[in-house]
Amino acid sequence: MEISQRALEQFVAVADEEHIGRAATRLMMTQPPLTQAIQRLERAVGVELLERSRRGVRLTAAGRSFADDARQLLVAQRTAIERARRIADGAEGDLRVGYVAGLAHETVPRLLGLVHQEMSGVRVHLTQRSSAELVIAVRAGSLDIALARSPLADHGGVDLRALPDERLGVAVPATHRLATSSSVQLIELRDERFALLPDAWSELGEQVQSACRRAGFVPTVAARADGLPGLLGHVAAGGCVALVPTSVASTTAPGVSVVAVADVDEDLTLRTCLVTRSGTADPMVDRVVALLGSRPIT
Repeated sequence: MEISQRALEQFVAVADEEHIGRAATRLMMTQPPLTQAIQRLERAVGVELLERSRRGVRLTAAGRSFADDARQLLVAQRTAIERARRIADGAEGDLRVGYVAGLAHETVPRLLGLVHQEMSGVRVHLTQRSSAELVIAVRAGSLDIALARSPLADHGGVDLRALPDERLGVAVPATHRLATSSSVQLIELRDERFALLPDAWSELGEQVQSACRRAGFVPTVAARADGLPGLLGHVAAGGCVALVPTSVASTTAPGVSVVAVADVDEDLTLRTCLVTRSGTADPMVDRVVALLGSRPIT
């Protein structure tokens, strides 16, 4: 015989009150139906759960054990229902987020702060990849959302939403002649030695090369690194400069200054987008999109 949630609630009330009449009042029912329900429960369990007397009822040893377990079952059931509802509302669950390295200093912390504040039941799992790899992962369903650089060469099967743009600045050693400048023209760097990302590593590397060419020079490559921490390490060593997102200014390595570049050039603007899978309804993803305040890219 299957034991219903109602039967467990009735027995717990009797166990708490140790009196059928008071338990019936608590359950907003009359005493005879409650007495019959407890008798059916005892037959289903196969043991006596109550000792009955004129003064009331007392739990048997089996009854005390069953009452403890029944309370835990009822709590677990309520918790399961509440959790399912929270997940359906996007308030709880696991959110898989991918991002490009350049967004780790500002955009990713902003997203984490919003989720922590507004969606405290959500656990965020972070993965760093290139923009092209992020699109593939979102399309395949192995990531829920991604923070990438745009424009993207291939964005079939995903939806793109624009996030705030960012500018490139120049990272120089703290002892460099330009370290205390409020801004510089890119042409002022023509005689500098540059730390660059690998040509095929990311869109940022291509933008740096293109911006320098438009300013009238080809950067002299003194060092390479596969990410922003490596670029800043080369700069801190004193041997070169690097064009980096201005958001790294607050987290640069000791001995590095980030100076704004005054040139008005599209190659110095880093465009960021939020990538989600097309045609997929996910309340959690929808809430994150709303929190970030992004707008569709057509």
